[in-house]
This record gives sequence, C-alpha cells and structure tokens, in this order.
Amino acid sequence: MSGWEILIEAAVKVVLAFVFLLVIVLLLVWAERRVVAVMQNRIGPNRAGPFGILQTLADGMKLFFKESLTPRRAEFGIYIAAPVAALIPALLIFLVIPIGAPIVIGDREYTLQVTDLNVGILYVLAISSLAVYAITLAGWSSGSKYPLLGSVRASAQMISYEAALGLALVPVIMFAGTTSMAGIVAAQQGEILGFLGAWHVILFPSFVIFLIAGFAETNRAPFDLVEAEQEIVGGYHTEYSGFRFALFFLAEYINIFNIAALTVVLFLGGWGGPVFGPQILVWFLPVFWFLLKTFAIIFLFFWVRATLPRMRYDQLMAFGWKRLIPISLAWIMLSMVALGIRRFGLPWS
Repeated sequence: MSGWEILIEAAVKVVLAFVFLLVIVLLLVWAERRVVAVMQNRIGPNRAGPFGILQTLADGMKLFFKESLTPRRAEFGIYIAAPVAALIPALLIFLVIPIGAPIVIGDREYTLQVTDLNVGILYVLAISSLAVYAITLAGWSSGSKYPLLGSVRASAQMISYEAALGLALVPVIMFAGTTSMAGIVAAQQGEILGFLGAWHVILFPSFVIFLIAGFAETNRAPFDLVEAEQEIVGGYHTEYSGFRFALFFLAEYINIFNIAALTVVLFLGGWGGPVFGPQILVWFLPVFWFLLKTFAIIFLFFWVRATLPRMRYDQLMAFGWKRLIPISLAWIMLSMVALGIRRFGLPWS
C-alpha cells in the first residue's frame, strides 16, 4: 500500500472508533439507568424514545447547549483543558483493543483494531495513568477547596489501584509471552479443554484483582468516593457545568467500556468463540462474542452499583495497599513457579 492509502485507512478507523464509542456511551447510560431501576423496583427512563432509549441523547443535548459557568478564581487555561485531558486518554486506550478477528477481503487483511502495538499492555498502563493529571488539574484549577479535596483523594485512589492493576497483568504477560493485545487474544485461541481451556481466566486471582482495580480506576461503586456528595459536595468536577461536565461524564463511561473490553481481551479470550456458517457470519460472529462478553462484564458493574454500599476512604486505601498489592505479588511468585514447571518440568522428574 502507498503512504496515502495507509493514512486514509488509519483515519477511517479512528473516526469509526470515535463514533462507536459515542454510541456505546449512549447505550451504557440508558442501560445502567434501566437495569438499576429494575433492581431497585423503580421505573427508570421511559419518556424519550421507545423504552426511554433516547433519554441519554436528550440529556447530552441539554448539557451541550447549557451555559457553562467559570469560577472567578479559576486558572482559566488549565480549567478548560482538564475535561479534554480526561477524555483523550479514554479514547486512546480503545485504539489498541481488538474487537474482532482479522477480515480477509481479496488479497488484503483488515484488522478490527485501530492499531496493534507490540507493547500494547504497557501503552494502556501509560495512557491510563495520564487521567490522574486531568483529575488533579481539574480540582486545583477550579479555585475552590472542595474540588481540590476531591481531586486529591481521587488521584490517590487511582494511583493506589493502578499498582494492583499493573501487577495483576504480570502473570498474563508471562503465560501469553507477549504484550501485544492481538497476540494475547491469539494465545487464548488454543484448545486445551475446548475453546474455554486456553482463556487466561484460569489465572483467577489475576482476573479478580484486575476487575476490582478496574472498579476503583473508573470510580465506580463501592469505590465511588469521588462522588460522595455528603462529604465534599461533588468531587473534583464540582465547579464544572454544561458541556465541560459532559466531557468528564463521557470519559467515565468510555473508561467503563474500556475496562470491560480489556478484561475480555486479557482474560476471556477476546473475540474467541464458536464460528460457523457463511462468510459474512464468520466475519460477524467474533465481534458478537466480543461484545457479548464485554456487556456481561458491564452488567456486573451495574449490578455492583445497585447492591453494594460505599466504602470508607480509609477502608478503600487499606484494601488496595494491604490486601490487593501483597496478594498480587504472592500470585506473581506462584505463577512464575507454575510457568517454570510447565516449560521445564519438575526438577526431580
């Protein structure tokens, strides 16, 4: 391919990924409100569109046209840049997630992934850490003590659980033998005990730790201390309104989808699953399996929010540093022993 063809293909993938994420966010917000309403015996959105499915779109349009107020003591440049800085990492993480198997048309192979980096996991960890800066700058630049307090404890929470999240991925990298997202999915397509046998969910402690850390990273219940309104009004985005607040809201739900999708890619075989039928179905089924697994994880996010109470902040930090991180380190050691036995056998055999 010529340079222009590569550039055009990359641009098309980026635009499609952005549109896909916007549609996903609209569906996620609506689905969460409906699911939680059913679990709590409430009605939920039911006015705009069939089953209230257009309610999120209506709310988004309202926020877009609503006047945005700027605090008098705000550092205006940083105050405006913080919501954008929160959204960009969420969009960049999705670019390395494969949502389906490669498609061959003629003599060309098209990957259902914007780009595949050979350091995909390291890229995800690096980009996700940038979101901490957006939260810290949003709280500091607002010129008020309440957002500052919210940003301090939100950033401390994210940094603490990023450590556990990263450690949980070490056994996955060791067993897959690669840090490429596409490579990790390919490593799970073997048939040890059927197509389920090669999934990294067999590394169950890593799976559980990654999922718990994902809840904390996205500020979801029971780790939603950032939004504890009875304590600090509304967290780091207290002074944001209108479209600026909508960017934070959009980034949060994109991150929920990203964490669920990463869980599927790293532990649940990615797009792997039974494939059969005509060629068009062979192309479509991997995407279907990927989305089915991802929305199953997202449903777990909704379920936890509807049932579990919020933790105290000291409990949250102690759980991260005194429980998850030591367990992660111990599991890494056991995984190293298991991998050594798998490759070289028992020392006395």
